[in-house]
Amino acid sequence: MISTLATTFWGTAIPIAGIFLVMLVAGILVRRRVITQDQISGLSTATVTIFLPCFIFAKVVQTFDPSRFPLWWMLPISGIAMALTGIAVGAVAFARKLPARWDMTAVAGVQNAGYLVLPIGLALFPNRFDEFALYVFLFILGYNPVLWSLGKILVSGRRREQPLWRALLTPPVVANFAAVFVVLVAGTGSVPEVLLAPIDLLGSAAVPVATLVLGAVLGSIKVRFRVHLADALRAAAVKLLVLPMLVITIVKLLDLHGVNPLLAEFFVIEAAAAPAVALVLQVRTYGGDEQRVGTAMFLSYLACMITLPAWVAVWRLLVG
Repeated sequence: MISTLATTFWGTAIPIAGIFLVMLVAGILVRRRVITQDQISGLSTATVTIFLPCFIFAKVVQTFDPSRFPLWWMLPISGIAMALTGIAVGAVAFARKLPARWDMTAVAGVQNAGYLVLPIGLALFPNRFDEFALYVFLFILGYNPVLWSLGKILVSGRRREQPLWRALLTPPVVANFAAVFVVLVAGTGSVPEVLLAPIDLLGSAAVPVATLVLGAVLGSIKVRFRVHLADALRAAAVKLLVLPMLVITIVKLLDLHGVNPLLAEFFVIEAAAAPAVALVLQVRTYGGDEQRVGTAMFLSYLACMITLPAWVAVWRLLVG
């Protein structure tokens, strides 16, 4: 059993390590100021406003078929449930330090559901990536509103800035809703190829550019382990150990693997993913303790290189 677990771990860890290597190089380039903050902002803006919306729209209208996936609406609900569960577990873990540590409950409970999970899906399931990506997009229909409302409040402590609807209606969310609407009204594959081809072409840049942006953002984080190590360890333990354990238990009890193995493993990967980098962006924009959040984020991503492939290996051993 140990040898099987080790084989599965390394089979998962190697492609994931390639993703983190890209992120590491991007982070080093930021630290050495080869990549500037303005360039990071430009790449991030292009990803959020152009590449990712095109990628989402193209993949959803091409692969989303409600007749073959009648329970698709459960994925947005699952996104909400997973985020709220993680935050609740984080609140329990930091109960004695609240309200001073509400920001850590967000780090402990809200994962990088898109930027990190998409390249991992591409690495692990290259032949079924379109289907995997569809699960991601449907999941974040419910997940993103939690991230940009409750998550933002917890991590920054501010409740009054721009209207909530404007914060929620980002270009990826609009593209997601638009694509689902097109499919539900006109059917799968209803967009003419002459229109879809250029959208798909632009969308093909989303995953590699997003990986680069993710590494660049992590590389610019201010880290102070001496001051915030205890909080960072607690938040990472909830996010990378407790939440995946809960999700694996639920998915196993529901026997989801017997119905849809790819969907079951998708939930495992989502639960085991590191915290959302958007939390750092929210702190920078709306206020909060950037050093504490950044330290917990940095530690979580380092640990995730081991814990995520470990959980995938454990899951495959359980169902294999």
